[in-house]
Amino acid sequence: MRVVLLGTAASGGFPQWSCACALCAAARDGKLPSRTQDCVAVTGNARDWWLLNASPDVRTQLAATSALRPGPGPRDTPVRGVLLTDAEPHHVAGLTVLRGAAGLKVYAPQPVLAALTPARAVLDRYAPWEWADGLAEDGFVLAGGLVVTAHPVGDRPPEYVPPRRPDDRWAVAYRVEDLATGGTFVHAPRIAAWTDAFGDLLETADCAVLRRIYTHLDNTNPLLDPGSTARSQVNGADVEVLMDGAEFVV
Repeated sequence: MRVVLLGTAASGGFPQWSCACALCAAARDGKLPSRTQDCVAVTGNARDWWLLNASPDVRTQLAATSALRPGPGPRDTPVRGVLLTDAEPHHVAGLTVLRGAAGLKVYAPQPVLAALTPARAVLDRYAPWEWADGLAEDGFVLAGGLVVTAHPVGDRPPEYVPPRRPDDRWAVAYRVEDLATGGTFVHAPRIAAWTDAFGDLLETADCAVLRRIYTHLDNTNPLLDPGSTARSQVNGADVEVLMDGAEFVV
C-alpha cells in the first residue's frame, strides 16, 4: 500500500492567509517551507487511488503528484473517490474541485452526508457520484485491494451546522488494510480525546498518520520550524514530521 501525504497543514494551510504570527511571517519570507491543507492519497495497486479528505488545495496537490495526474484518455483519472473523516470545510471543500469527474464514490458517516446534502445536490448535477455510509458495520472494500473500517472519534459538528444533539459520528478515523500484504495504517486528523478505544485501534496499525507521523499542523505549531526545540523533542521520540508530497509504503 502506497500512501502520499498530499497536504500536511491544518485549516488555512501554512502560512495562513490571515495570520501574521512569527511562523507564518517566516514562511512568507521563504525561511520555512509552506504547506497545503490536510489531504492523503492511498492505493493498493498503484492504479486506483483514494483520497482521505478533499482539501481546498486538492487541485494543486493532484497536479504536483505524478501518480495522480490524468490520462491516458483526456478525461481519465486514477482518483476513484474520497473518504471524508468529518464535515469541516477544509476537509470537504475540495469536492467542488473534483466536480464533473464521473463515477467517483464518496464515503462519510451519516451525519456528514446529511450536512453535505445541499453540496451533494450541486455536485451531482455535474456528474452523478455515489455517496456511501463510511461507518458500514463490516467496513468496505476499495478498488485496488484495500479494506477500510471507520471508527468514531469526535462528536462536535462543524460551526455551520445548526445546533443538534451530540453525535459521536461527526468525526471518524479510518483504518486501511492492504489485503495482499496485510499492511495497515490509521488516518485520524481530528480526534476529540485520546481514549482507550482509540489507543487499541492504533495498536492494530503499522503506521498512524497522527502521532508517529505528525500531520494536520496548525499554523502556530512550533513543529513547523525544523530548527525548533519542539521539533528536536519529537524527533527524539521517533515521531516524524513529514512535508507535503512525502510518500511511504505500508
